[in-house]
Amino acid sequence: MKLLEPGAVLDGFVIEECIHSGGMAHIYRVSYAQGQRNPGFAMAMKIPRMTAGDGAENIVSFEIESQIMQVLSGSHVPRFVAAGDLDRVPYLVMEYITGHTLQHWLDAESRPDVHEIARLGAAMANAVHALHRQNTVHLDLKPANVLFRTDGSAVLLDFGLSCHAHYPDLLAEQLRKAVGSPVWIAPEQVVGVRGDPRSDIFALGVMLYQLCTGELPFGEPQTAAGMRQRLWMDPVPPRKRQPDLPEWMQEVVLKCLEPEAAQRYPSAAHLAFDLTHPTQVLITERGRNIQGTKFRTHLKRWLKAAGMHYQPSPIPSQQIEEVPIVMVAVPHKDVTDATLYSLRQAVERSLGTRPGARLACVTVISSSLTSASDEDRSETNVHRRYLTALRQWVQPLDDASHQISCHVLESGDVAQALLDYARGNNVSVIVIGAATHGLKTQRFVATVPIKVAMDAPCTVILVKQALPFEHLGDKTAHRDAPVGGYSDSDSDSRQPALYGDDLGPLG
Repeated sequence: MKLLEPGAVLDGFVIEECIHSGGMAHIYRVSYAQGQRNPGFAMAMKIPRMTAGDGAENIVSFEIESQIMQVLSGSHVPRFVAAGDLDRVPYLVMEYITGHTLQHWLDAESRPDVHEIARLGAAMANAVHALHRQNTVHLDLKPANVLFRTDGSAVLLDFGLSCHAHYPDLLAEQLRKAVGSPVWIAPEQVVGVRGDPRSDIFALGVMLYQLCTGELPFGEPQTAAGMRQRLWMDPVPPRKRQPDLPEWMQEVVLKCLEPEAAQRYPSAAHLAFDLTHPTQVLITERGRNIQGTKFRTHLKRWLKAAGMHYQPSPIPSQQIEEVPIVMVAVPHKDVTDATLYSLRQAVERSLGTRPGARLACVTVISSSLTSASDEDRSETNVHRRYLTALRQWVQPLDDASHQISCHVLESGDVAQALLDYARGNNVSVIVIGAATHGLKTQRFVATVPIKVAMDAPCTVILVKQALPFEHLGDKTAHRDAPVGGYSDSDSDSRQPALYGDDLGPLG
């Protein structure tokens, strides 16, 4: 279809200007014709190219995007407005969002610092996580398809190559070949496997690698054989190209770029968590190595890839549910051993059925605890002491199948601090001790657990205190014991017992 002239009217939309003319579509700024109701936001119209030289994938991609855009919601995708009839003039009208694409940072004269890279990466990962929760995998993530609003949040664009778990995959049915952008395509996509949410995590890793080094991890392959190399090859370690890059960032980037999907982050939420909490990143040889992967390792991967039988892709929302981020709210004052024991047992049960799940242990302290000027009550020392106590409490749960991190928050509103943490870190399950006040009291006093349960964005497990049989006769004897155990002999008089007035009436 030829370019539309400004002022032309199509199904009640006035064409204003062509803002993009690509290989698969033209995009125009549009507005409603006079007399029609304004939607309250700017609009753009996308019309697929349909000349004699254009491939059938243009129309197939348009059908896919039109279908998927109508069922997506949230701030990380443009709002859908209208779609044209494929038999007449196919078009897609959606919200027009202003901002810079990721390409803006890649083209800048100076490369962003590691904090900016982490911020951009976390915003992209949060957007991808929101998409996966709606059972959609993008499969064409690249710098031109990620837009950043002025508030720093990311918006994903161009769903023409995407896959929705509840709709037929038209591209897989009709093209029977690898579909995607060669630079950012994941290894499993190269061999025709579509719909795995971890393919998007691989693409995020490619973009993070670009931001960190200014280079492409796998170059710009022009052939299928060139793309297949990523099934067994690792890129040059980012720190070899940029020695000042911290080990934790290399760990994150290379984990995204693992050839096997099962070795990458299990969900985009886990990636966002590491980028938001760099001090909690578990650094392995992957993050420390600057020499690159040995030839023997690549040879073993090549042999494995040659005979690998790829499994069907997991449903995105199901994949997220199987590897959730679990948050446990641990009180630090006026709490019984029974509550602390029961919290740990509940967390153990939650993690035990979910290998690969992540545990975030959170306690909230009052600002007054760090307001004093003496050295022992300085902010750094107070946080360090409570972190030490948290780590003692969680130590019995530590194993290789789950990544565990500890966080001390400072706030005057404990419930709100817990809720904000849960929302900001894509927490799927909150484990919190149930208040032990009588029901009559709870009718008049909104306890922290009740507030969290009422407003939480996810599942909440309220844990009622209980002790094993051998402790029942002595459940009040160690009320002031440290969380690392049930004995006063293990405590230091200057270390908090992880009990706190800030977590409200939990004990």
